[in-house]
Amino acid sequence: MSHSHERPHPQLNETRIIGIAFFLNLFFTILEIIGGFFTNSIAILSDALHDFGDSLALGLSYLLQKLSNKGSNQKYSYGYRRYSILAAVINSIILLTGSVFIIRAAIPRLIHPIKPHAEGMILFAILGILVNGAAVLQLRKGQAMNIRVVSLHLIEDVLGWFAVLIVSVVLLFTDLYILDPILSIIISVYIVYHVIANFKISINVFLQVVPNEVNTAALEEKFKKIERVRSVHHTHVWTLDGVNHVLTTHVVVDQDISQAEAIAIKSELKHIAYDMHCEHVTLEIEYSDEDCSMNHEHCDHD
Repeated sequence: MSHSHERPHPQLNETRIIGIAFFLNLFFTILEIIGGFFTNSIAILSDALHDFGDSLALGLSYLLQKLSNKGSNQKYSYGYRRYSILAAVINSIILLTGSVFIIRAAIPRLIHPIKPHAEGMILFAILGILVNGAAVLQLRKGQAMNIRVVSLHLIEDVLGWFAVLIVSVVLLFTDLYILDPILSIIISVYIVYHVIANFKISINVFLQVVPNEVNTAALEEKFKKIERVRSVHHTHVWTLDGVNHVLTTHVVVDQDISQAEAIAIKSELKHIAYDMHCEHVTLEIEYSDEDCSMNHEHCDHD
């Protein structure tokens, strides 16, 4: 049996990325609260409350992502990577709850629109787009599922501030105050749709579903094309965090194979596995006349 170590390859500092986004969001939330009172805008104060919730989610993501970077030990043999998925699930729940809150707050404003301070809204809309846009650009450098979900928090804010900018410009010339709650509902529905999609992906990671980009049947066919490989079975692939995968498989080789040939086969198998981002690879090399387990019906040797 061959157990490969984690594949050494350069990785982006996911924790640092989330940390930068957290401080950008928290800094602007403080400005937003001050600006809400300054402009006497309930819409901006409501968005400040939502941004504060985003800051809490980002802070949680930062802590859990930092924990996920710890190495393996006796208790967590694969390390702490799956904690980033826990953060993704928690953040999805927070974002869904916040979106529902926004929709519930916007519906009464459809009946009784509130007049905001248009000039102040324009100023903070521009600041909001710049600050939250910078945070989104930071998060785009990361690949972990946790960061994908966290980026939705910031994308929601960017879209929200574009909506505020459009509404505030229109309000400089009209009295269509109802545009504010209408745009808020549209954006919230858009975010809910994408959060649910990412939430499903996170749940699939927890359930150890085979990653979408991996076809186990095609993978086994690649393995079987290696010279002197007779068959492949018991292939299992799951993902630790949506990016880095785990592979275990049983490979049947010719009975008269030499040690050097077995080592070469293992090397080819690992190369194929590494190309599909498998950090942990466990290979069981079996000979053609060998029983791989007590349950013979599950071991199909050629």
